[in-house]
Amino acid sequence: MTTQVIVLNGGSSSGKSGIARCLQEVLPDPWLAFGIDGFVESLPASLQASDAGGIEFAADGGVSVGEEFTRLEAAWRAGVAATAWAGAPVIIDDVFLGGAHSQERWRESLTGLDVLWVGVRCEAAVAAGREIVRGDRTRGMAEKQAEIVHQGVVYDIEVDTTRTESLDCARAIAEAVVSGSP
Repeated sequence: MTTQVIVLNGGSSSGKSGIARCLQEVLPDPWLAFGIDGFVESLPASLQASDAGGIEFAADGGVSVGEEFTRLEAAWRAGVAATAWAGAPVIIDDVFLGGAHSQERWRESLTGLDVLWVGVRCEAAVAAGREIVRGDRTRGMAEKQAEIVHQGVVYDIEVDTTRTESLDCARAIAEAVVSGSP
């Protein structure tokens, strides 16, 4: 079977979005990219940075989600899966705040599709430096998420952006897609 979905999981500022853009350039066919950041941005303002059932970013970088966020995120996952089922290869850029539980939710949504699970690692200090440079993240998020998002998650391939450029990571992932084996 040919890979239909690539799931990139890593903490904030680990380099997932850059890898997704590079994958779109190096893979032989057009791939659509869907990211958790885009999903969060699509939420109404009342659910962003809110404890009213949406998503909340604590001053220390912690992230918590409520019931309404969880409901809408499930619908988003189903929509992304439907896109892959309709024949468009998909790259998913996500942050598994719940580790293995988050992966299981994606597994359920992607049942029947050929998925390549990719762990995107980055040393916490390096990710924290990127977070500062970006300026669009709550400080402390990258450091808090660097390891917790990988707990209990099973990958087909892992890349580390600490000292490796996004393009090189994308090439390694593309090779696994093209060859059919990680």
